[in-house]
Amino acid sequence: MKQSIFQLIKSRQSIRTYSKDPIDSTVLDKIQNYIDEVNNPFNKKINIKIINPDNYHKEKLGTYGVIKNPNYFLVAYCEDKPFCLEALGYTFEKVILYCTSLDLGTVWLGGTFNKGKFAKAVDLPDGYILPVVSPIGYHGSRRSPIGFMIGNNHNKREPFSKLFHKEDFYTPMAKRQAGIYGDALEAVRLAPSSRNCQPWRVVLDDDGLHFYTTKNRDMNKIDMGIALCHLDCVLEEQRVKGRFKILNPEIKTDYEYVISWLPDKYF
Repeated sequence: MKQSIFQLIKSRQSIRTYSKDPIDSTVLDKIQNYIDEVNNPFNKKINIKIINPDNYHKEKLGTYGVIKNPNYFLVAYCEDKPFCLEALGYTFEKVILYCTSLDLGTVWLGGTFNKGKFAKAVDLPDGYILPVVSPIGYHGSRRSPIGFMIGNNHNKREPFSKLFHKEDFYTPMAKRQAGIYGDALEAVRLAPSSRNCQPWRVVLDDDGLHFYTTKNRDMNKIDMGIALCHLDCVLEEQRVKGRFKILNPEIKTDYEYVISWLPDKYF
């Protein structure tokens, strides 16, 4: 039985040790076809390539011992322009979740790989940045020593009421108070993020959902894109219609506003 997007988000884990079993060419073709069709709602072009590390012996595509037996890598890059990193996070996470639906393991890597050698492998154009990669493959039985030290933060998440608020940042919100947005916001809560920092904060009011960030480094912009992907995919799956729009709502906070999601009644 096919898993729902919400189920995939809940079941996906970060895998750092892979089986040596090869990925069948038909599976790789499915991933490539998905990459060719995937898009994002921010009108940003995101480039994603599948590369076989065995084809780059001279470059020695390394992950500093964090990843063991990678079959292939997904490599994401984009222009260095406003909101491209958020769009990259959104788009790359859709591909990651598609790989999860094919029973393949993945893990976001933002700092533990040799960016220069991966950039050379994809012939990175001038004016572009390559901030993340992910290995893909079948789950291995044992963690690498460094992977064991890093651990798995899959279940280490902030409580719902710390991340989500009603009307303002002074009123924490429980999932039962989120109504039709409950599952989508829970999917946001479960989103992976750099150092598991969960930089997103969301306020629900009569207009919709307003996203703010507690941190604004480049990796946190990618984190935000992952969260927006989870929200959008679950809402689409549950047939809750709406779209993203920059509003700059007048909500008192020291957090930096990012974007809002508004139901279709406003369009």
